[in-house]
Amino acid sequence: MTYDTVREADPAVADALDGERQRQNDTLAMIASENHVSEAVMEAQSSELTNNYAEGYPGERYYGGCTYADEVEQLAIDRAKDLWGADHVNVQPHSGSQANMGVYLAALEPGDKILSLDLTHGGHLSHGHPANFAGQVYDVEQYKVDTETGYIDYEGLRETAESFDPDIIVSGYSAYPREVDFERIQEAADAVDAYHLADIAHITGLVAAGVHESPVGVADFVTGSTHKTIRAGRGGIIMCGEEHADDIDSAVFPGSQGGPAMHCIAGKAVGFGEALAPEFEQYAQQTVDNAVALGEQLREHGLSLVSGGTDNHLVLIDLRPSHPDTTGKEVEEALEEAGIVLNANTVPGETRSAFNPSGIRAGTPALTTRGLGEDACREVADLIYEVVDAPHDDAVIARVSDRVDEMTDEYTLYE
Repeated sequence: MTYDTVREADPAVADALDGERQRQNDTLAMIASENHVSEAVMEAQSSELTNNYAEGYPGERYYGGCTYADEVEQLAIDRAKDLWGADHVNVQPHSGSQANMGVYLAALEPGDKILSLDLTHGGHLSHGHPANFAGQVYDVEQYKVDTETGYIDYEGLRETAESFDPDIIVSGYSAYPREVDFERIQEAADAVDAYHLADIAHITGLVAAGVHESPVGVADFVTGSTHKTIRAGRGGIIMCGEEHADDIDSAVFPGSQGGPAMHCIAGKAVGFGEALAPEFEQYAQQTVDNAVALGEQLREHGLSLVSGGTDNHLVLIDLRPSHPDTTGKEVEEALEEAGIVLNANTVPGETRSAFNPSGIRAGTPALTTRGLGEDACREVADLIYEVVDAPHDDAVIARVSDRVDEMTDEYTLYE
């Protein structure tokens, strides 16, 4: 995209937009929650639908002038149903967190009980952290991963559910590298007569492509982001059975949002359409294959991976066994200087602050979008290790940066 019109009106913003495009072109994006959407998705998100308020739902708006808003939203809904096989879909949440809010408002009362994974073990803020609205409005208890294996402790989850007696159990995570056994979590929910919310924000694309088990038809509610592994417009989504449809829709509008961001819903429709193409299944499988290759190569260098590897799009590296005096933040900053962008992350059994934790999280969705395969991801692992092993060595940073420049020139992104 070009920003000539923006530049005429506001050169300062145009400079920032041009800078961001150049940054994405010239760096390797490995934040597991990020991806690169197509030019078509970006064009849809910048459409005239940004001017349309469209309160309500297709065919039931509170304003006139919604003919094309209705068409676009219905396309997004229908395509989402095709992708995930859900009976009912709401595409209006502005984010995955607001999708979770919609479920809580539909299914819970203030003070009701949520059982979710501890944030430092791979959970998410919106699952009940005290800093988030969910932790302030509801009574929250948390389950954990087995610190020896790095896998969800399903037996411990069941035991905690039976003692805590939650109203809803939340599955789906933001830093968990293994496939989730949604059926087993559903059994725990059934045992205590609780709802089950599966938050697939990170794995929406993997689930849609069939390379990860689907919770649709298993859990009562399924939420997700629409801009991560699915590569669609920015925002969130809620899926459920028809018995919960009215409550979900009312919880989103008017319960927690006003007018939907119709331009973002247009981006969702376009991205969902792209994901229905056969090539998307190949992309999703390659994303997982790339993460496996990345993890294997990191282990070859002696780095410790939480759970020993990955089944999905990310690896979580615990620096303490190999580099006990190096923090995740040090590595994050050094890698960014070298042109590899990932994030510091807490790890199970964390002994440091969440602001300067002991781990790093690395994802392959954006690398795969650029066209990198397994061999290239193994080389990226080599580069990451060089920086992990010498985060303050300027010569190492410069050498890695030069190779990143060559790789981004080879695997081009936006013109």
